[in-house]
Amino acid sequence: MEVTRMRPLLFLLVSILLGAQTQPAGPPKIQTLIITGQNAHDWRGTTPVLRKILEDTGRFEVRVTEEFRGAGPETLAPYDLVVINYYDRRRPELRWGERAEKALVDFVRSGKGLVIYHFSVAAFAGWQEYEKMCAGNWRTDHGHHSPAHDFTVEIKDLEHPITRGLKKSFLQPRDELYANLKWQPAGSYHVLATAWDDHSLYQGKAKQPTPGPGLHQPMLWVVEYGKGRVFVTALGHDVPATSTVPFAVTFARGAEWAATGKVTLPVPPEMAP
Repeated sequence: MEVTRMRPLLFLLVSILLGAQTQPAGPPKIQTLIITGQNAHDWRGTTPVLRKILEDTGRFEVRVTEEFRGAGPETLAPYDLVVINYYDRRRPELRWGERAEKALVDFVRSGKGLVIYHFSVAAFAGWQEYEKMCAGNWRTDHGHHSPAHDFTVEIKDLEHPITRGLKKSFLQPRDELYANLKWQPAGSYHVLATAWDDHSLYQGKAKQPTPGPGLHQPMLWVVEYGKGRVFVTALGHDVPATSTVPFAVTFARGAEWAATGKVTLPVPPEMAP
């Protein structure tokens, strides 16, 4: 009698287990490597935030290296995406070396993804291929910012996969607004979003000329490099600036696009029109 009563329960349990086994698997996670270990900014604070942003989406599996010198193609072979949070401080000994640098170039050219984050645009002066991948660089005679402040970021291309579905503008609280970067030729990069650089905020202390009341400066842009894709964000000076919803949403969507050419991540209500 007891066995008879248990049969429906056993049948239900078996059905559940078999059903779980036959559920279609989700897309494989994007294998991601964050390269860091040196910067003029708080890389120890921001790197865990960048990692968490990506992992919290469920789309990325992230590892971090604080030493890329001596790396090669075998180092990058397991990955779909590299995120750069690094600045070599213009010190030759902090360059990665020819083999590692060639490995990154070949990685992106082959069709993989690259994200260049905030002050990483200042890295590797004279490395022409990095400068092409970055498109806009902070150099000794190019690049400055007014004191950190709240500013509005305006989307310029609402049809790109990264920005599609986002509202036309959003507030980025207390961040650095990079201006006057050294740009590659027009047509070699595509600007997704800009912010108004108010020249009055410099109070006469700008490192480079600031004619007129201000200029719109690129904040988010993309580059097609070989078969690969590069997403660059000038946002995210420190932990508070990387902890905002706008930064997290644009960073994660840019990373997914760089790795896959598509964006599947949903737009949260705070960023929807």
